[in-house]
Amino acid sequence: MGKIIVDHEFWDVFPDAQLNVLIVTNIHNQCSEDNRSYFSALLRDASNDAKRYLTNETFSHNPVIDEWRKAFGRFKTKKGARSSIEALLKRVNQNREFSPINPLVDIYNSISLKYGVPCGGEDLQLIRGDLHLGKAKGGESFLPLGADHDSPALPEEIIYYDTEGAVCRCLNWREAQRTMLTEDTTNAVLVMESINKEQAQRANQAMAEMKERVDSYFRTESITTILNKAESIFDY
Repeated sequence: MGKIIVDHEFWDVFPDAQLNVLIVTNIHNQCSEDNRSYFSALLRDASNDAKRYLTNETFSHNPVIDEWRKAFGRFKTKKGARSSIEALLKRVNQNREFSPINPLVDIYNSISLKYGVPCGGEDLQLIRGDLHLGKAKGGESFLPLGADHDSPALPEEIIYYDTEGAVCRCLNWREAQRTMLTEDTTNAVLVMESINKEQAQRANQAMAEMKERVDSYFRTESITTILNKAESIFDY
C-alpha cells in the first residue's frame, strides 16, 4: 500500500527517538449508542489514570510536560505549539471531561492519557504517496482541524507530510483536516512518539494495550512496528 519513512533529518534532532506504529484495515469506525457508554467510561478511567503524571502543582514542572516542552525547543515551532499529550493533560488538570469522538480517536486518546505518551492517527486512504516524518522545507500546505484557511509549515519544523503537504505539524501538535480520522475511516495509521528510553518503555506498553483494544473492538488483526534510527522505513 505504501511506506512510513522517518527522514534522516529527524534523527539529527532526536537521535534516541522511537516511533511506535499501528496499521489497522477494513474497519467500521462508527460507534452505536449502545457503545457510547463504553467509550465514555474508557475516557473517564484514563483521565483518572493520567492524574499520576500531575503530581506537581505547577503544571509545567511535571516531568511529562517539561520533557516535551524541552523537546519542542529543539526545532522551529509555531508560537504556542505544545505536544498533544500536554493538551490532554491540561484538560485533566482543569477537571474537564472527555466526550467520545469516534472509536479510533477515543481509543488512542485513552491510551495516551493512561500512559502519558503522545498519540495520533490518520486515515491511510487520504494519505498521498508515502507518509514521512521529518523537517519541513517551509510552505507545506496545511489546513488545520477546525480552521478555514491554510496555515503552511515553517522551515525546519518537524512535521508529518505526504506529497500534498503537511499532515501533522510540530510532531502531533495539530492535525490536518485532509487526513483526519472520521467515522468513514476504514484504514488507519496510529503513531506514538518517544524521545528517550523511559518514554519508549511506556510507549511499548501503551502500544501493546492499544493493539489489544483496537483488535478486540473492531474484531481485526492490526499490525505494529517500531521505527528508530537503525530501522526507519516501514512498508505496510
